[in-house]
Amino acid sequence: MKTLRASAVLASLTRIASAFSIPQAESVPASGPALTGAPGSDRTPRQTPTAGRRLRRSLNAAVAEGAFAEIFAACATGAVITGWALYLGAGAAIIGLLGALPLGAQVASLPAAWFTSARSRKTVALWAVGISRLTFLPLLALPTLDAGPATKLHLFLGVVAISTVASVIGNSAWVAWMGDLVPDRLRGRFFGRRMVFLSIAGTLTSLAAAILLDRLAPIGWTGAALSTLTAAAFLAGVVSVVLMLRQHEPPVAVEAHISAWQALGLTLRDWRVRPFLGYLFAWNAAVGISASFFAYHMLTNLRTGFLVVAAHGAGVAVVRIVSARFWGHAVDRIGAGPVVVFCSFGITGVPLTWFFVTPDRLWPIALDAIFGAFLWSGHNIAAFDLTIGLAPRASRPFYLATFATAGGLGFGLASTLAGQLAALIPAHFDLAGEAWSNLHVLFLLSAVGRLASALLSLRLRDPGARGNVRELVLALADRTGFGVVRPYLPAFARLTRR
Repeated sequence: MKTLRASAVLASLTRIASAFSIPQAESVPASGPALTGAPGSDRTPRQTPTAGRRLRRSLNAAVAEGAFAEIFAACATGAVITGWALYLGAGAAIIGLLGALPLGAQVASLPAAWFTSARSRKTVALWAVGISRLTFLPLLALPTLDAGPATKLHLFLGVVAISTVASVIGNSAWVAWMGDLVPDRLRGRFFGRRMVFLSIAGTLTSLAAAILLDRLAPIGWTGAALSTLTAAAFLAGVVSVVLMLRQHEPPVAVEAHISAWQALGLTLRDWRVRPFLGYLFAWNAAVGISASFFAYHMLTNLRTGFLVVAAHGAGVAVVRIVSARFWGHAVDRIGAGPVVVFCSFGITGVPLTWFFVTPDRLWPIALDAIFGAFLWSGHNIAAFDLTIGLAPRASRPFYLATFATAGGLGFGLASTLAGQLAALIPAHFDLAGEAWSNLHVLFLLSAVGRLASALLSLRLRDPGARGNVRELVLALADRTGFGVVRPYLPAFARLTRR
């Protein structure tokens, strides 16, 4: 029985490890580039003793590589990127652009899938991941560079853009490589174990980075602190590339070589996936209006410091892992579609939480970390399961790339435009006797957009659905003890039509 329970937990963790990532400024912590897709393989090859030892060495190296990748991410992305931007004098418009880059770069997913399909996955992954992690080295010279603030900011944006696009290409190749490397019988245990190590490494490093920034910034050493973190990110990136070299690449069959445009047309002609593509674009656009600005709001308007931002992320990570088992069972027993519907409507209210947060009243941030992370965990797991169910096995890489492109395009455009809008609105103004900021306008627009997108989720087709939203709410009520919601379920079921 204990073995079965452990397997269930690991399977749930694996689902989280393979979920679509949300920018780190949103209520769920960002996944590393190597966690944004789940490999799929139908082969279970027999292993000789020599091949078994080689496989174990590769898998152990993959776990260690993931941990160093998370150290890199904690020292070079998320709140640290926001810190660099603020240090270089960036405003809301630039923050919006930076937030748009990680998902906006997903438009490169289709060309990346096409490029990778005809080449060695390991070679492409090594070069692309290496570029994405090692290009941060020039940032070490920014604080002492003899150049104007605008020039420094442009150099910073160029480095981040190159790294982001390279990470998309590297992730596409890494997913295909791991799909060939990890046997079916080990996949759940492997990715579950890997995800745990990654979560621990990323959370501890994020807290350490926040403490360093909060200690050195007040005494005027912000540039030195950021340079130190960049140096640590560079070293972690070097180690991660070395560990990737220790992993072997098994032989694979030659795939059909079709162009990115052909793959896009193939997906768009599939009537089953059109509602999902529309939902992904609209949902990510609605999220993108606000997701890039939560950390910025905490640092500039709430004056929380980096440690509170990191603690919020750590709390989110804990809730995400704790809730994994429930959502994994829910998706398996009821289906991904009902979970997406339920979580979409629930996440609608997350941006409104920040209307109640002030410099003197920070406790609502904890509510965001708990309830927001719980709902995002379920949404990410269910959304990825739905992509797998909708994508035909033979064309799955291209379908997944198209899904990522739709979501990334929506998020990137919305985040960029939101930054421009925030720059046009007064940074602080009074309304109805209360003090507000331009970011509150973005939070409100995001909530409205999320509600409209949640309505689109009612049109999704889930080929594997075995239940409805009512059954999901019943399961959630039974698990949490809130049986009082039972009398309201018939009306809720009629609303969602599931």
